[in-house]
Amino acid sequence: MNRGTVQDLSIYSNELQEDMQLLVYLPANYSPLYKYTLVIASDGKDYFQLGRAPRIADELLENKEIENIIFVGVPYKNVNDRNMKYEPSGDQHEAYLRFLAHELVPFLDEKYPTYQVGMGRALIGDSLAATVSLMAALKYPNIFGRVILQSPKVGKELLDKVSNFKSANSFTVYHVIGKEETAVKLTSGGTADFLEPNRELNKLMQEKGFAIFYEEFDGDHTWKHWQPDLRRALVQNFGL
Repeated sequence: MNRGTVQDLSIYSNELQEDMQLLVYLPANYSPLYKYTLVIASDGKDYFQLGRAPRIADELLENKEIENIIFVGVPYKNVNDRNMKYEPSGDQHEAYLRFLAHELVPFLDEKYPTYQVGMGRALIGDSLAATVSLMAALKYPNIFGRVILQSPKVGKELLDKVSNFKSANSFTVYHVIGKEETAVKLTSGGTADFLEPNRELNKLMQEKGFAIFYEEFDGDHTWKHWQPDLRRALVQNFGL
């Protein structure tokens, strides 16, 4: 099988006042003559290592199951950094959303042959990285046309944002949650029920008229389930 390449880049963010590492997967047949859909993952390193995103993309592209994609991972530095950027109440949350929309997207559009339209850009994340992905799409619906949510952490801020959102037809949503995610261990210690709030989020999105794929899988809040689901998520969102 032809393997794509992974570039390790960094971009300075004025919004966050720091260097941001990027992992960029380019397909084996990458050429500036083609156009590519961008798939941007928060929890970026996890998607490359635990999610095996490059390997899955290699297979799907070789079998002509999906359109040409460039998969971009934005890693977090540590748990505290992740909470500050991904939690809706985090100190750097708004700045991280601006980084994604106003710094990362223009950087990628300039460096690679992308479609430069909303439907040509997807956000993907697991757990809190799914939360921040949805928050970014709600804030910048013209920039991001698809969102892939694997077991998002759903709190009041997120539900309020969805409730107040006006243009439900601006992006599509792929949303999965595990039936066993009723006592998820939190980084702060303690546990939380992720299942009920996710059901509430799905119900709200359906009422608002979002284009949604929603499924509850048999399993818990781990990569053991998100990793195989990633294949389907890519086929469903970028299938030929």
